[in-house]
Amino acid sequence: QVQLVESGGGLVQAGGSLRLACAASGRTFEGYTMAWFRQAPGKEREFVGGISWVRSTYYVDSVKGRFTISRDNVNDTVYLQMNSLKPEDTAVYYCAARRTSRIATQAYDYGYWGQGTQVTVSS
Repeated sequence: QVQLVESGGGLVQAGGSLRLACAASGRTFEGYTMAWFRQAPGKEREFVGGISWVRSTYYVDSVKGRFTISRDNVNDTVYLQMNSLKPEDTAVYYCAARRTSRIATQAYDYGYWGQGTQVTVSS
């Protein structure tokens, strides 16, 4: 059974940093594209950024220059380094995976999801 487990969320002050991790298990994720989404209360789930198997990346404009996605293909783990956090970054952050080499920005393109981790940024 495929599992994605996020960790690293928490409470941080504006301007601070957090690093989220997503550990994949249950099968090999060779060739998979991984992504991070987030969902704030009352809002739709939003694409944050993605990384292909060969480590190409793509980010939503609102996080460019502040967030960085990386992956460890040996240990099937993907990371989201978040710097210069803002209160509007507050959301539940989800890890997702899809079995193609292209980064997609729509949630319905991803077949595997983690349970989410809360990130709260105080002003």
